[in-house]
Amino acid sequence: MRTQVAIIGAGPAGLLLGQLLHKHGIDNVILERQTADYVLGRIRAGVIEQGTMGLLDEAGVGARMHHDGLVHDGVFLCVDGKRHHVSFKDMTGKAVMVYGQTEITKDLMDGRAAAGARTIYSAHDVALHDIFSNAPRVTYNVEGETGEIVCDYIAGCDGFHGVSRQSVPPDSLKTFERIYPFGWLGILSETPPVADELIYVRHPSGFALCSMRSHTRSRYYIQCSLDDHVDAWPDERFWEALKPRLDDEARANLVTGPSIEKSIAPLRSFVAEPMRFGRLFLAGDAAHIVPPTGAKGLNLAASDVQYLWRALLEHYKDKSDAGLDHYSERALARVWKAERFSWWMTTTLHRISDNPFDHKLQLAELDYLFRSKAAQTAFAENYVGLPY
Repeated sequence: MRTQVAIIGAGPAGLLLGQLLHKHGIDNVILERQTADYVLGRIRAGVIEQGTMGLLDEAGVGARMHHDGLVHDGVFLCVDGKRHHVSFKDMTGKAVMVYGQTEITKDLMDGRAAAGARTIYSAHDVALHDIFSNAPRVTYNVEGETGEIVCDYIAGCDGFHGVSRQSVPPDSLKTFERIYPFGWLGILSETPPVADELIYVRHPSGFALCSMRSHTRSRYYIQCSLDDHVDAWPDERFWEALKPRLDDEARANLVTGPSIEKSIAPLRSFVAEPMRFGRLFLAGDAAHIVPPTGAKGLNLAASDVQYLWRALLEHYKDKSDAGLDHYSERALARVWKAERFSWWMTTTLHRISDNPFDHKLQLAELDYLFRSKAAQTAFAENYVGLPY
């Protein structure tokens, strides 16, 4: 099989890249190790930046997002039982939208199917070949049959554990990582949210987050130990751990109910440099991971796609390789700013140690944020998304 761009991974990054390329006449094929149902079953991020919204519109799949998504003009930060509001609209004139990654994935899958573009699911034993040549190849196996894709470029959008980054010569790759000594225990429930915007909670017992997916579906998180197991957290125990961390109003508004999904996610910061290796370009979680505190994971993947699809468009339409040559540099500049913001959110709002000095620093940092318009503007600029 011959195509212009082979995309590894049918998550939001791969699907969005494929949809944008197809719309502009650039042929591409997506390979995905899992089934389509498995990909749709992943429960992930729910807050998207205006830049991500714009890309989904550009890809022609934004209609349902605008109809069903919840626009948020700010967030609440609750510190030891007292809630404070930071208005994105007042500080930046921008907003974010709550619209689940599962819904984005469905929209992109439907858009790709309607366009007749090809996605190969359940592709096992995927291997990348000749990435530093002018004719890279991808081989794979589906139901015992071996296939091969010859292409101009490969986009590695297959996540942290995918084959793309593993195919890079080790001596040409630098990695930077921080593992946080705690995780998030999260549940999804068919219950109304406690507020009309997200509430980030800093509490002596540990971090909490009150989020939502719709007016009738809520997503809650509490900080937990990396040694915890989901089986040790029946729903009743989760709700009882969450309630004391909330302010009085949120506690009064809390509607409990059975969870429809429950999981524990470890928190990690990770960056791989560079993001280009010959004809292979890494994008999304294949190149970087952020803790979810700053709502940057999906949005960073989208910004990578923004740089990459425009660079490929320049190559094919304008016969210029400037965008491809500067892809890694441009993407990483934004990645590191998002890493910084996510690290700041994580270390400021979580119980990071038993040292009273750390506790006092967190309170001082948050008190400054609440009293300073400049600090709130900087917070809002980062949360709604820095420009591409």
